[in-house]
Amino acid sequence: MKIEPKIFDELKGVLVSFGDKYFIGEELNRSKLSEDLRTYDDSLLKKLFETDFIKQHFIKEVAGQKLFQIEQLEESILYNDYWNTSYTKYENRIGLASNGKFLEDGQDIVLDFPFKDGVLTASMTKEDTEDGYEDAFLNEVIEKDEIDRLFDKKIFVNSKRYDENGDSVVTDFDEDKDNLIIKGNNLLALHTIKEKYVGKVKMIYIDVPYFFKKRIAEDSFKYNSNFRLSSWLVFLKNRLEIAKEILSEKGSIWISISEDGMHYLKVMADSVFGKGQFVGTIPRKTRNGKSDVPFNMSQDFDWLLVYTKGREGDEIVGRVVERHYITTPDFPNRPWRKADMTSQRTTQERPNSNFTMVNPKTGKEYPVNPKRSWSVAKDTFQTWYDNGGIGFPDDYEFMSGDKPFRRVFKDEDEAKSKSSAVYSDFLLKLFSGSTVNKLGNEQIDELFGRDSFDYAKPEELLDEIIKITTKENDIILDFFMGSATTQSVAMKMNRRFIGIEQMDYINEVSVPRLQKVIAGEQGGISKEVNWQGGGSFVYTELMPKNMGYLQDIIHSKTLDELKVVYHRMLEGTDTMEPADISFCADLDKIDWTEGFVENKRLLIKLLDKNGLYYNYSEIDDANVRELISDNDYLFNKKFYKGGE
Repeated sequence: MKIEPKIFDELKGVLVSFGDKYFIGEELNRSKLSEDLRTYDDSLLKKLFETDFIKQHFIKEVAGQKLFQIEQLEESILYNDYWNTSYTKYENRIGLASNGKFLEDGQDIVLDFPFKDGVLTASMTKEDTEDGYEDAFLNEVIEKDEIDRLFDKKIFVNSKRYDENGDSVVTDFDEDKDNLIIKGNNLLALHTIKEKYVGKVKMIYIDVPYFFKKRIAEDSFKYNSNFRLSSWLVFLKNRLEIAKEILSEKGSIWISISEDGMHYLKVMADSVFGKGQFVGTIPRKTRNGKSDVPFNMSQDFDWLLVYTKGREGDEIVGRVVERHYITTPDFPNRPWRKADMTSQRTTQERPNSNFTMVNPKTGKEYPVNPKRSWSVAKDTFQTWYDNGGIGFPDDYEFMSGDKPFRRVFKDEDEAKSKSSAVYSDFLLKLFSGSTVNKLGNEQIDELFGRDSFDYAKPEELLDEIIKITTKENDIILDFFMGSATTQSVAMKMNRRFIGIEQMDYINEVSVPRLQKVIAGEQGGISKEVNWQGGGSFVYTELMPKNMGYLQDIIHSKTLDELKVVYHRMLEGTDTMEPADISFCADLDKIDWTEGFVENKRLLIKLLDKNGLYYNYSEIDDANVRELISDNDYLFNKKFYKGGE
């Protein structure tokens, strides 16, 4: 049994007067308390000076002067195995130590994740890559006791609800009903929503940025694909670890990856989820061959790595697949679905199926493909048709397609015994080219025109994954949201969704696309699922602190622009506080003659990466409260506390 030092009880009794500022649930927020001790926070010190326990143990009189031993107090706060009455600070521990501290407890360590994410922030697009600026935050040092503050819940701003009536002010949030879109760093956003959604997400799909340089012909992908391998693996590892916590007990995660990084990612993902949680590797055809490729061998496939939190034997992929049924006037009481009417065998192999089908209602002819005969013989065609087993696309205005189809009624599906096989059509569709990238590009082009977003995954791919892994109202998460394909398909399939994206195109492509879905757009899978529009989602943004200045620095093109940003960092603006700048920096020694690139790197180094966004614990601080609208203030309170 673990017993906390007495000082924790004493401090909790004192600090409760500050509300949630120094608490995470019922536990002390030790990193926040440590930070305010070091900065000599006036209200905190005043309260501590009034406490008998603190005065007795941490205030020492020297030469008639009282000295507050802040370092000793901070140490006893940070080390929860500390016992003031013990011969040693630590129980039952042996190890290498320096200056009275074990090396493994050292406070200064290299922290990978914010700076690996910084690589993505600084070099997300092709244009940034051309600046040669992809190592912006590597090899910086952050203090260990600040990591918890980095992952604290963040303040939300610019919150609004989108529905059939457009956008409107939102002051509440219901995680059991509302869909959620967040603009901001995806690692920090995942930690922000972790407490609310832990164990609730049924399926995660992510299309990750790749780490190798793309071939010249494909180098317009919006995500930068030039990560160095070690950075790329750490970058993804940090996100997969928190994604694993959010995933439900029998949930699954599907990761799209090219041949460049697939094997590296597989080894790393095994370490996160466990080798025993690996479901499989699924090939997906991406294109129909290219000639300008190395070694004259076209790599026409990418891959889906699939993991689960479930146990062996759990039905991670649906055995009885949820299919899309429609109801039409000619069969009012029998919902039905489309199925392929062709056979894998040729007309030579099946000569009795070598005939032209004619729609009895319209007279339209449908000739057979010699390489794929019909699945029904000519002499049984009329019997199948009379029983409703054959349909034609020209019978229905909403129907797409250029060949007859087999009509399968829902009651027939339900009458069949449950198959133990995985949905084989799913694998065949991905392998045969039914979900190639060209479809995704065309869908975006139809919505927004050329060059809006390159290499978006097609809706058909997400449709196949979602319908075999989830049921209606399950939650789906995509934290590399991109053009919002995942969220669009989820909405059309009546699933709930969470999307996270930090790039500005979230308001140029992603959100406008979802608005079009709400309005009833008919691209992608809309006709297949008979989508008529509707739905809603809540949009919000992590409140930028140093992130705003960071982006301004990155986007600066001249030395003069850098100087303007630097002065804003020092003085603040009407809507932004001055930047949090590293305490070790001597600002008087900035040499502006060093050149543009050198000073760009320097200004980024000056920023405290631990303060990219405002933490929720700061929301009631007077200087922060002034920057938040009343509506956003209410939204935050209800989001984190359910309206209490």
